[in-house]
Amino acid sequence: MNFRSSLTAQWHNSDDQEVEAVIVPPIDWGVAACARAGERDCGDLAVVRPFACGVLLAVLDGIGHGPEATLAARLAGEVLETHSGEPVVSLVQRCHQRLRGTRGVAMSLAAIDVPNKSMAWLGVGNVRGIFSCRAAPFSASGEFLLLRAGVVGAHLPPLRATDFPVSAGDTLVFATDGVDDAFTRQSAWRGRPQQAADTILAKFGKATDDALVLVARYVG
Repeated sequence: MNFRSSLTAQWHNSDDQEVEAVIVPPIDWGVAACARAGERDCGDLAVVRPFACGVLLAVLDGIGHGPEATLAARLAGEVLETHSGEPVVSLVQRCHQRLRGTRGVAMSLAAIDVPNKSMAWLGVGNVRGIFSCRAAPFSASGEFLLLRAGVVGAHLPPLRATDFPVSAGDTLVFATDGVDDAFTRQSAWRGRPQQAADTILAKFGKATDDALVLVARYVG
């Protein structure tokens, strides 16, 4: 299950009349996911949530498998949906507080700031993140997310986001540990994001674990 926002927001004009404004996310994106073989519920979850000046992208991996892992991921997803415009460090801290008493999650998230043409990202646990500039393949210019050891909801390490510029055509990939690392050395991320996500999952997904891939391309 993935969170997809309604892409609308409420604001007030100069006459204090409520107006519905359309928020168009500055990305083309796709998600592919599957549960561990023999399991009904998938404990991996993607969140894509536009906010006033950009868009939040996140992948959550509930610890373990089954309903309890799914619940932890959904609770964290609700926090991200509600507070999507906050800094990524604050979002992880909020999720940590909400998930106390649950199995917790591994999570990686990125916030794209459209006016400043920048992205901040952060990861706790084992959800891999790769960012590639349009001009070159991952092997030549890709940025790999530094993952900090811990579990959101149980043990939170010191948090620090990394910021860097983004340009039209740049691509972000998040993948849970149900996807083999070998995908980072292939060209599976090319093409449209949904096609890329489907291809990565089909080629590199593991039957022994829940698996999810999020591919997002910044279009400006």
